[in-house]
Amino acid sequence: MKSTGIVRPLDSLGRIVLPIELRRTMGLACKDALEIFVENDSIILKKYAPNCIFCGQTNDLTTFQGKTICRSCAKKLSQEF
Repeated sequence: MKSTGIVRPLDSLGRIVLPIELRRTMGLACKDALEIFVENDSIILKKYAPNCIFCGQTNDLTTFQGKTICRSCAKKLSQEF
């Protein structure tokens, strides 16, 4: 993990502001979703990218009953039934 040297306080609602330089560097736009991970005593923010619940692929996705699935896995499932 690389340190940025940036320190930001939490506000009274638990929010932090990511500096514009960091958002630009990481390709984050207004309203982009971030996924939150916890590892030991660290909080990790990652730009959210939906993926297939079966194979993890991030391309050619569709939603079925609220779950994200790629067309390849959907085709395999339909062939099994």
